[in-house]
Amino acid sequence: MADYNQNPFASTHSLDANPFDDPAPIQGKTARQRDLEQRERDLERREQELNQRAEHIRRHGRNNWPPFFPLIFHSIPEEIPEASRPLISRLYQLWLVLLATLIVNMIACIFFLVAGSSDGGKDLGGSIGYLLIISPLSFLLWYRPIYNGYMKEQALYYYIFFFFCGFHLLYSIYMVIGIPSTGSAGLIQTIQMYASGHWAAGILGTVATVGWSVQGLGLAYYYRQIWSHHTTAGHTVDKAKAELASHGAKAYFTRG
Repeated sequence: MADYNQNPFASTHSLDANPFDDPAPIQGKTARQRDLEQRERDLERREQELNQRAEHIRRHGRNNWPPFFPLIFHSIPEEIPEASRPLISRLYQLWLVLLATLIVNMIACIFFLVAGSSDGGKDLGGSIGYLLIISPLSFLLWYRPIYNGYMKEQALYYYIFFFFCGFHLLYSIYMVIGIPSTGSAGLIQTIQMYASGHWAAGILGTVATVGWSVQGLGLAYYYRQIWSHHTTAGHTVDKAKAELASHGAKAYFTRG
């Protein structure tokens, strides 16, 4: 017989905990929590970068180059079409090689002077002049024009590049030779240093000679590639004249 004293609402399957209580804390962090925290850190970092950029623009405008004293805006990812970015990046790297070579060339000429070279004073003076003059002029007269050329695809910039880069290639050959008293720590001077037992000066001269060769050969290779692109794009002297008449010399300094 059924037990009439048994509670009909009792159940062996009753809940062991109050369903309205807060859930017990989960031990450790879930992957979702870690992902959210990582996103928060990324957002904070991004916000900091944007604030720094905003402060930079407030002080210097959009100019970002050179980094120690911004005078112009230079951004290959932002201004150069994607297909041309590798080429312009290589040209910029070659310009940096040129800058480093000019510095090494000057240091080598100091060692030549210390080693007792009869033309050491002239070489040092010439090397300092090259560093102060060639580094900015090379940037302005052949690197910047081809940068603008690929950015704007205007014929005028290509012809400026071809003209001044051609002279720079001849200058590179001149520096590789290393004629005494010319300010070049090139091949002839380097051999003389090794022959007289001045190994430190010879090693620096070797580095300078290699630098002149690398940037010269690299520029010669890309010169041909750029000439091919310029021909395919249909740029002509008449187009360059029309652009100069239309935009004037100020176009060199403007973007877009």
